[in-house]
Amino acid sequence: TMSPNSSLLSFEKLDRASPDLWPEQLPGVAEFAASCKNPITNSPPKWMAELESEDIEMLKELGSLTTANLMEKVKGLQNLAYQLGLEESREMTRGKFLNILERPKK
Repeated sequence: TMSPNSSLLSFEKLDRASPDLWPEQLPGVAEFAASCKNPITNSPPKWMAELESEDIEMLKELGSLTTANLMEKVKGLQNLAYQLGLEESREMTRGKFLNILERPKK
């Protein structure tokens, strides 16, 4: 008898080289990965030139975090973005009410 899970097996091979099936999720990631593979270059990568010292410090800080700490940091940023969204929404609503109360300009 066939086990219930054997009917779910797929023998299809997915070619990860296909840019259509696996588009680059974040622009610049492939370039960054390539630059990490051959670090023996004299000039720093293009993206490094645009960084300020604050950015570099932040990168070092993030790079030193454990996975758990990094996840906490990301959650914190998501919460902050959510709070900012709520605040913006409130301000927009308030603006609409204020516009309604203003006398129309002649």
